[in-house]
Amino acid sequence: MSALYDTSPFDPCPSPFNMAEYVLTAGQKTPDKIALSILGKSRAERWSYARLTTAIRATAAGFAALGLHPNDRILLRLGNSVDFPIAYLGAIAGGFIPVPTSAEWTSEEVTKILPSLAPKLILNDDHTPCPTDHAVPVMPLKQLQALRDGPLADFHRGDPNRLGYIVYTSGTSGRARAVGHAHRAVWARRMMIRDWYDLGPEDRMMHAGAFNWTFTMGTGLMDPWAVGGSALIPAPDVPADMLPVLMRRADVTVFAAAPGVYRKFLQHPQMADLPKLRHGLCAGEKMPAATAAAWETATGGKRVFEAFGMSECSTFISASPQRPAPTGALGYPQRGRRVAIIQDGAPVAKGAPGVIAIDANDPGLMLGYLDAPEESAAKIQNGWFLTGDMGQMADDGAITYLGRDDDMMNAGGFRVSPIEVERALIAHPNITEVATCAVEVKADVQLIAAFFTADQPLPEDDLNKFAALHLARYKQPRIWVQMDALPKGPNGKLSRRVLRETYAAQREGEHDQA
Repeated sequence: MSALYDTSPFDPCPSPFNMAEYVLTAGQKTPDKIALSILGKSRAERWSYARLTTAIRATAAGFAALGLHPNDRILLRLGNSVDFPIAYLGAIAGGFIPVPTSAEWTSEEVTKILPSLAPKLILNDDHTPCPTDHAVPVMPLKQLQALRDGPLADFHRGDPNRLGYIVYTSGTSGRARAVGHAHRAVWARRMMIRDWYDLGPEDRMMHAGAFNWTFTMGTGLMDPWAVGGSALIPAPDVPADMLPVLMRRADVTVFAAAPGVYRKFLQHPQMADLPKLRHGLCAGEKMPAATAAAWETATGGKRVFEAFGMSECSTFISASPQRPAPTGALGYPQRGRRVAIIQDGAPVAKGAPGVIAIDANDPGLMLGYLDAPEESAAKIQNGWFLTGDMGQMADDGAITYLGRDDDMMNAGGFRVSPIEVERALIAHPNITEVATCAVEVKADVQLIAAFFTADQPLPEDDLNKFAALHLARYKQPRIWVQMDALPKGPNGKLSRRVLRETYAAQREGEHDQA
């Protein structure tokens, strides 16, 4: 049987449509209900649906009063504050194109994108890096906040397939790309709400990420608002060890975070006392099975459900309370999706590895890379969008994640998944984190290297013996590198590219000394 899972099509997006209006509509039934709580150490800043909607519509009117026109681009250089989602949805409400960017970017990195992005306005606070050597008007934070006191704009409705916002990929390949999404992308998230979150208006969703992360914007804010629920975000100055206390105090029912946050939580005994928590959500990178098991034990049986997605498409494979993932698997394609495992342009047999692909007409898929039609077209093959991530599909449709296609390791002619090797090595009682990749030891010769952290030095001979017990010979690391910490991006995502570059630089330094 072919590795193809088809429950499409999903209900079509209404037309005319505005993404921001859709996000805020459910909350209008309960205007006084708290839509957002920013949880501080001793108090919370609260925004009702009425207050939030007013701020967003007034911001949209303020942008129009400046002379901006629909489809003009607004670059967001804002930090971790409520100003970020208000500006983002305010732009969309008025028909403008917001471009959120990581607060970690330097002024130099922002300067590089300005010529191709051509924004009409930049929003900037006092501490997020922003270049000054350009002709684009910059609106400071106080002026942005003052827009909320003005008149309210009507929502700018139109074709749901029109450009709604632009995001940048994480740049794990070394180059961030601008990804254009349609307004309809938020409609596709209804599949996520049903088949990943299991979210309803009574839920109180806490996301541990910053406001200006797309994972937080979608899962932590817009999706709870779209069902009339409540979003809870920790204040920027809240330490990680206080998050369990805030979760208990705020009656959190669903928690979302990257795997690294879950690992930090497990260091605190308060985890066991979360009576209102129903389950956790995880995305961004694959969570180690040991971390998921430890979380479930520490919380008295509260499970973590993972999902797979990317900047180019909302998450479309997930586990859920109604359909948990089998052991080792990531989850199932969400109902309404058409997903396949592709090799050489066609679905492989079930059980065989290949590239995870989603139908090129999926409503959550990007419109394309900005001003790069050839690069966009190259991602489509025979009607499938190729994600560049490897996986395999079981007979029941469950998908196991095998890692990035360009991260797959070649050992003795065999293609080896780094995820498979890491899953075995993390079971070592003294290894706290591990990542593997192929590194070049001489021209045209690559070996599997394991980079790991531990609380004590670990003898290489012992590590080799452990690997031999759990992995076939060709899958065993030949190089072991103990590190203080694994390299990760601002959102906690592992960078294998940095691992390879670090190892190459170390070898070059050793060669120079010799």
